[in-house]
Amino acid sequence: MKAAKKKEKPAVIRRAFTLRLKPKAFAKYKHFHDNIWPELVREIASCGIAQITTFESDPQLFLYSEIYDQKAWDKLWNSKIHDEWAQCMEPLMQFRPDGKVDAGPLREIFHLQTPVTKPKKKSPTKSK
Repeated sequence: MKAAKKKEKPAVIRRAFTLRLKPKAFAKYKHFHDNIWPELVREIASCGIAQITTFESDPQLFLYSEIYDQKAWDKLWNSKIHDEWAQCMEPLMQFRPDGKVDAGPLREIFHLQTPVTKPKKKSPTKSK
């Protein structure tokens, strides 16, 4: 009898972008992201984007994501709900002379993953 094969999880693909906000737009940008639409979150997940983290150094933003499909971002950017979100973001973002958002992909040059795992929660101790 053959052992059942474990279904392997696809390899994570790390993607990062820079974005540039207009002056004094950070508070509104953050407010939108603190109140992200549930339907946008569902679309992000259905496109294969597992994680998005954004860092800021006003006006520069650095976006890091983990995806499981090379086309995940293209799928999201071409969705109806993202078009609606983009309309909200448009007044906040800097644009290049060609009319596109002042953004650019970053090339990964270093990644280190160690075997460290999350610390286990301590169980409450009983007093005698």
